[in-house]
Amino acid sequence: MEFDALLLSRLQFAFTIGFHIIFPAFTIGLASFLAVLEGLWLATKKPVYRNLYLFWVKIFALSFGMGVVSGVVMSYQFGTNWSVFSSQVGSVIGPLLAYEVLTAFFLEASFLGVMLFGWKKVGPKLHFFSTMMVAIGTLMSAFWILAANSWMQTPQGFAFAEDGTMIATDFMEVIFNPSTPSRFMHMVLAAYLTTAMVVAGASAFALLAKKAVAESRIALRMGVLMMAIVAPLQVVVGHESGVVAHEYQPAKVAAMEGWWETQSQQPTLLFGWPDEENETTHGAIGIPGMGSWFVAGDANAELEGLKAFPKEERPPVWITFWAFRVMVGMGLIMVTLGIWGAALWALKRVDGAKLYQRALVLAAPSGFVAVLAGWIAAEVGRQPYVVYGVLRTADAVSPVAAGSVALSLLFFMVVYAVVFTAGALYILRLMAKGPDTEEEPPKDTSEPPGTPLGTGVASAASVEA
Repeated sequence: MEFDALLLSRLQFAFTIGFHIIFPAFTIGLASFLAVLEGLWLATKKPVYRNLYLFWVKIFALSFGMGVVSGVVMSYQFGTNWSVFSSQVGSVIGPLLAYEVLTAFFLEASFLGVMLFGWKKVGPKLHFFSTMMVAIGTLMSAFWILAANSWMQTPQGFAFAEDGTMIATDFMEVIFNPSTPSRFMHMVLAAYLTTAMVVAGASAFALLAKKAVAESRIALRMGVLMMAIVAPLQVVVGHESGVVAHEYQPAKVAAMEGWWETQSQQPTLLFGWPDEENETTHGAIGIPGMGSWFVAGDANAELEGLKAFPKEERPPVWITFWAFRVMVGMGLIMVTLGIWGAALWALKRVDGAKLYQRALVLAAPSGFVAVLAGWIAAEVGRQPYVVYGVLRTADAVSPVAAGSVALSLLFFMVVYAVVFTAGALYILRLMAKGPDTEEEPPKDTSEPPGTPLGTGVASAASVEA
């Protein structure tokens, strides 16, 4: 393996986007969770919902701030490491990223300050409206980003100009390309599941430690309910996304499944060790026909294996294969915990189920792991193309020296290790502390009770603006 500018640029982008994606995956769901909490407080006036809101809004502010900073850093790489890609496709996906700024970022920036600092400065209805706008803004941001990325997976609605660059001929086709609907829903549900796992895990930890019992019981039930509903739904949406991927990116699906031969009754491999050199999967354990049934709806359908594609058109099989299995494995854990929790809730035993609560604490990071694994499977499985079937990754990299990319990658790794580790540890400390349980909010009107007026919250508002 040669660590040239291409590989180092790919590693750098993978590193920065890997850090970045965990924050939007959390804040998208957490913003909606906060809107529900505030709505319940306005409807019932029960202090428990207010206490939960004021607790989780602090974590949202810190996560949102780190997500914005890491996203800005990531976007610079389009100019530094991927300038050819930017010049080739900028007129197609550039407007989509601009729409994200005009709709999502402006909306979030306008109302985020009210949401974080206006608890006692504006009326409750206006504050609730601000929280709703921030939640809607996060969803709109996800839509535009997923539309741009999905176009790179299944490009349509474009043509080549005389200078060889791509131009959009139909922006509706660009935005609503074949994979946008299923991939957008898949990501949104993943964000909601990620938040549900964190909320349930933190609440279970608090109950085990006998902290903020009333608040923790309610938050635990809300997390369990979200898991029980969303996790099975995610399986259905994920299946639909796989069907679309097989139609437009059959080599990716073959790599995910470890299929080498073209045959009917393709299996679903549970385990195996892909060997690209010998073009086989060692120790394969699977269910015959299940792969064909999942993808084509017919257990006897003949589906292409990797040998049907030239070697230079195949994605890296080992990474794609195992990333897909990690994602599915985490998904099955969340489905199991959702069903288990729903059964305990029905039996009115969820509050005292210590074993289940310990399982939730251990599984709290599973949503993040699933999101990272899913993005790895999707992006590595798209190789060797950056715009599938149109622009190869090797042709999209900037003409920069490998040493320059290596130096910037090392710098990113050091800075991220310090800054984001500190932020993550502080968030974990807040979660371990648990919600405040006062019956009435403090009289200090300068901020939401318990919100740290320091670099964390201030940067979240100022950077976004």
